[in-house]
Amino acid sequence: MNETRLRSGQVADAAGVNIETLRYYERRGLLREPQRSLGGHRLYPQETVTLMRVIKAAQRLGFSLEEVADLLAATRFGSRSDAGLQARATLKLAEVDQKLAELQEVRDMLRLALDAGCDDLLACAENPCCPLPLSTTTPNETKGGTGVCC
Repeated sequence: MNETRLRSGQVADAAGVNIETLRYYERRGLLREPQRSLGGHRLYPQETVTLMRVIKAAQRLGFSLEEVADLLAATRFGSRSDAGLQARATLKLAEVDQKLAELQEVRDMLRLALDAGCDDLLACAENPCCPLPLSTTTPNETKGGTGVCC
């Protein structure tokens, strides 16, 4: 059986990554060590392109390389119910929801600061009507939510 093998540049181009990324994933154990040509060039099986695309897609979904490695290992060695994509995606979704809630709070606080006319952090730190969370006390609302406060 004479399977077509791809050189590093071909895999990198097809997967949309650079050669250093390919080598890095190999060092991290995400890719198996490829065969070598007589001239010493790495020769990867065609499915390496798919694997590279899967790794990049998982990263775009927020999974770290360590988490991707765990997911791949679970796939390669028989999935456990606590290690499969469903369980990991559920946990990742909860993390994303938490981050979104935190970002919503930051956005709301920035809007309040803009509406209050906050322009000087030092002045805001000493002004009790400032909406920015500069102290441990709860900030007072500005009158009507508009106008210069700080």
